Amino acid sequence: MRRIILTSFIITLPLVSLLSQGLNIPARHWGISFGNSTRFDGLRFNIIDKDIDRINGINIGVWGAKDDSRHTGTVNGISLGIPVAMGTNNRNGVNIGIFGAASKNNLKGINLGGLGAGAGNDVCGINIGGLGVGSGHNLHGINIGGLGAGAGNDVKGLTVGLLGAGAGNDMLGINFGGLAVGAGGSVKGLSMSVLAVGSGEHVAGISLAGLAVGGPSVSGVQAALIVGGEQVQGISIAPAYFRIESLDGYMKGLSISAFNHIRGDVSGVCIGIFNWANSVRGFQLGVLNHVKSNPKGLRWLPVFNTSFGS
Repeated sequence: MRRIILTSFIITLPLVSLLSQGLNIPARHWGISFGNSTRFDGLRFNIIDKDIDRINGINIGVWGAKDDSRHTGTVNGISLGIPVAMGTNNRNGVNIGIFGAASKNNLKGINLGGLGAGAGNDVCGINIGGLGVGSGHNLHGINIGGLGAGAGNDVKGLTVGLLGAGAGNDMLGINFGGLAVGAGGSVKGLSMSVLAVGSGEHVAGISLAGLAVGGPSVSGVQAALIVGGEQVQGISIAPAYFRIESLDGYMKGLSISAFNHIRGDVSGVCIGIFNWANSVRGFQLGVLNHVKSNPKGLRWLPVFNTSFGS
């Protein structure tokens, strides 16, 4: 028995070594490959992708190397992961993994992952992940994450996250987040959320939320129970509360709310039950209206108020 095992090991050892580098038919760099051939054109089957230079064609793999430094090179064409398509620096084309599709640097094309799809740098194209889609830098295209979709830098295109969608910098296009849509920079385009839409700098376009829309600067058309910011321009519909937080802030346009609470200036029209503003260039319509800069006796007026000062 020992002799049989030893003989089998001796016979199979060269084959294992050969497969680790690639058994290629009919040529070294094209045709059909079994194993970790690092440069190949055609149909390639491999268990663990590592130390790759360039693969063109159809790549069917199982896993990527544990050592991230061995995730090198580029696969162009169709990548099928059973269960994951990963183990390279870049993947371009159609990238599908039962569990996930990923690359260390860029993932571009049609990217589908049963659990997720993502890359350390850019993810571009049609990007769908059962749980999430994400990138360390930019996420561009049609981006759909079962739970969330986001990027460390910019998100552009059609982005849907059933819990949330966000970007570290700017978010541009059509954006839907079940709980929230947000960005550290700007959110621009058509943005919708069950709860909130907000940004660290600017919200622009059409913003619709069940609870709140807000940011330091807001422009366009906004509709939510609560809308607010330091500088708001356009049409704001806030059934519960509209607020300009800063004395240096302003509202320009039209605001419709039960309570228009504007600590800064109004250039336009406020319609509500109770309207309060520091100064008005335009007018207020409501049950009770207050313009702080007006002379005494004209600061509080029913139905209508405007600027009566010099």
